[in-house]
Amino acid sequence: MLADIFKGIFDTDMTSVISFSDFMICIGSALVIGLILAFAYMYRTRYTKSFVATLALLPAVVCVVIMMVNGNVGTGVAVAGAFSLVRFRSVPGSAKEIGAIFLAMGTGLIVGMGYIGYGFLCAIVFGFISALYSRLDLGGKKNSALYKTLHITIPEDLDYEDVFEPIIKKYASECELVNVKTSNMGSLFKLTYNIKLNSAGNEKEMINKLRCRNGNLEISISKQETVIGEL
Repeated sequence: MLADIFKGIFDTDMTSVISFSDFMICIGSALVIGLILAFAYMYRTRYTKSFVATLALLPAVVCVVIMMVNGNVGTGVAVAGAFSLVRFRSVPGSAKEIGAIFLAMGTGLIVGMGYIGYGFLCAIVFGFISALYSRLDLGGKKNSALYKTLHITIPEDLDYEDVFEPIIKKYASECELVNVKTSNMGSLFKLTYNIKLNSAGNEKEMINKLRCRNGNLEISISKQETVIGEL
């Protein structure tokens, strides 16, 4: 009776039918693998609740899709197209987030093909390696605290060419003007510099000297963000 409930109406003698017990074993294994990958991703990583929950469920979803494809080439092509639509409708994330999603999909595919042991092995190995890389801060920029973004507001009548760079270069080994824009109906200009400080303790002294040049208007300094690691 149970087998008849879960039997497909298009099943034939030429189609291999997945038993209910095998289906539940694969789903349960995929859910456990999803939890392993989610906990490995959360280690020393900034994350959101929705992303972690999705990451935990993704292997099971991919597992079900692969089991339902069950050797049908046409269905497999349709599923690939559906996954591509989901990718283009989503907000681009960081390289680590996309890698975690790809790993979850890969392990779900492995379990969906019936290789449960290999699925667990991949999840444990890659999850451990991911946590280890986070622990070691692999790829972290050395002396990242010295890389800053400096914002200077100036009046419109001040010629900013070579006005601030002599001061900045006294306290920074690298200085690059990356953006200039107007504000307050064109009465003010906002300059943005990417700099590398010689030492982390001279920010206040540098800002005080810059204030004397920009008429004591707003100056801000923040951690320099990079987009190299984003996809």
